[in-house]
Amino acid sequence: MTAAVVSDPPAVVPARPAEAAGRWRQLAIVAVTLSLAMGPWFSAGAVGPLIAAEWHTQGLDLPLLTVAVQLGFAAGALLLAIAGVPDVVPGPRLLAIGAVLAAVANLGFATIATDPVSAIPFRALTGAALAAVYPVAMRLASTWFVRERGLAIGVLIGALTAGSALPYLFRAVGAYAGVDWRPVVLAASVGALVGAAIAALGARTGPLDTRAPRFSPAMAASAFRQPAVRLANLGYLGHMWELYAMWTWVPVFLLGALAAAGLHDPAVASLAAFAVIGSGAVGCVVAGAFADRVGRTATTITAMAVSGTSALISALLFGAPVPLVIGVAIVWGVTVVADSAQFSTAVSELAPAGTSGSALSVQVAAGFTLTGVTILGVGLLDPTDAGSWRIAWGLLALGPLVGILAMWRLRQRPDAIRMADGHR
Repeated sequence: MTAAVVSDPPAVVPARPAEAAGRWRQLAIVAVTLSLAMGPWFSAGAVGPLIAAEWHTQGLDLPLLTVAVQLGFAAGALLLAIAGVPDVVPGPRLLAIGAVLAAVANLGFATIATDPVSAIPFRALTGAALAAVYPVAMRLASTWFVRERGLAIGVLIGALTAGSALPYLFRAVGAYAGVDWRPVVLAASVGALVGAAIAALGARTGPLDTRAPRFSPAMAASAFRQPAVRLANLGYLGHMWELYAMWTWVPVFLLGALAAAGLHDPAVASLAAFAVIGSGAVGCVVAGAFADRVGRTATTITAMAVSGTSALISALLFGAPVPLVIGVAIVWGVTVVADSAQFSTAVSELAPAGTSGSALSVQVAAGFTLTGVTILGVGLLDPTDAGSWRIAWGLLALGPLVGILAMWRLRQRPDAIRMADGHR
């Protein structure tokens, strides 16, 4: 008698949750809110020459106003995570509150501050308030998207980039209107208040919402004991080494480079800065659409290679023909931020279960603190000297180089298969 062969039942692959209805409308609402709320971030940088003339600033006075925002953001993000605020305050409400507080702090900078010392607390408070905007917007988007999450986050990073560029557009309009720096800063505050109203009236938490993990140093340490997590974080730090220093100083570079080429028009320089920084929104969307398909390491390595190369080429173009300078700078602007979302996504995929929230809090705090080093470092150089820009942009290009090496090593690791559905 022949024994019957009993085969195992076919494996059941769990179905992924269906994409939520109304997700694109919610993404649009959050993206517009984020773009408008981020205006105060670079409001001081956009009017730097006007502030310098009025306040008679010296040395690192102006870059410290930007560094104060960076450090305020790092501290705010860490404190919100430690206190578990996202567990208590609904995401849309927290987003609106953060935008209002950023607008008020920026308003204080425009109306109360009388010198760099009195301005620094307002700039730090602006950064701390924006810690309730940017991370919260990312989390809200994740509650609406599953398969298209990479594209959704790319759209939001693009919105952040466009919002960071807005003050330079306001400055260009202000230059043509002949106003001083305060109306430009006030316009950024008005935009943030409009963004807060949009969030309060239209933003909703999606059906995929889960409890936000409370920050735990032990959990963060557990995540960073994984070599893959450390490599993804090193890639992120290389990216941040370049990004915010580029955004802070490329307007000053363009002003000097265009003047050296014979174009002495601050309004045109501000419009060019708006185009260069704002063009990064395109890179974010494209990278977000492709990262889940071609892989996180491939996306980040490509973006950093083009970005670092653009930095080195820009270093040689001070005083070159204006279209060439702006054209290369726009390529730099597109690629310098295109990969931004992929490092955090990689950590969330590589960290042990339950540790990614704490690991990401540490990542953000470390990254934004590091930006202060390069912002101040570039500020030590002479902005009117072509040789100084070669040194500055060459130093910034070291960040992408380190990032490329880190992500290449990550790509070789077997556990990198956990990223992007196996696309590394």
